[in-house]
Amino acid sequence: MTAADFLPPTKDLDDLAAAAKGCQGCDLFRDADQAVFGEGAGSATMMLVGEQPGDQEDRAGRPFVGPAGRLLDRALAAAAVEREPLYVTNAVKHFKFTLPERGKRRIHQTPTRTEVVACRPWLFAELEAVDPDVVILLGATAAKALLGNDFRLTAHRQEVLRLPAGDDVPPVDPTVVATVHPSSILRGPQERRDEAFQSLVDDLRFAASLLNTR
Repeated sequence: MTAADFLPPTKDLDDLAAAAKGCQGCDLFRDADQAVFGEGAGSATMMLVGEQPGDQEDRAGRPFVGPAGRLLDRALAAAAVEREPLYVTNAVKHFKFTLPERGKRRIHQTPTRTEVVACRPWLFAELEAVDPDVVILLGATAAKALLGNDFRLTAHRQEVLRLPAGDDVPPVDPTVVATVHPSSILRGPQERRDEAFQSLVDDLRFAASLLNTR
């Protein structure tokens, strides 16, 4: 069973979001508080795709509202990209975590390839519904979800990419750009955070510049 078994017959974003709440396409729904669907403008020219909701996103039911989301907001502002007209989502809709000790904070776990593929029909449906001109993939999980498991993010930053052909790939043709996930900056060495943040800003600025070449 995958998310495809729970997709509604339409590609309306409200219908998709409602249907995603009942998704049991992988086991992640068992422990997460809720499915966290994408949000933003249905006619957005730019879509940002992260890995999965974090602890705060899982509790709030909205993507990119935790520490990584706040850092992303700062980076978007520094790159002169407004967040409101964007569409933001994740490759996986349920929070995967471990709970080392009772009462302790839930610790993020990277989704497996199987979990990413099981959830991918939601992302494909969002791509088809929004049909953005530019897609920014934030982090390795998001990049591999759309560009294949062999994709290496560090080798392709600030490179213009395209979605691979495939029977299950939606009939859209956005310009694709891959960059780091904001959470990787927060987890990185303190002394390198300013440099890593500026690199993210540069990547976002590069992606925004591609809107003028479509």
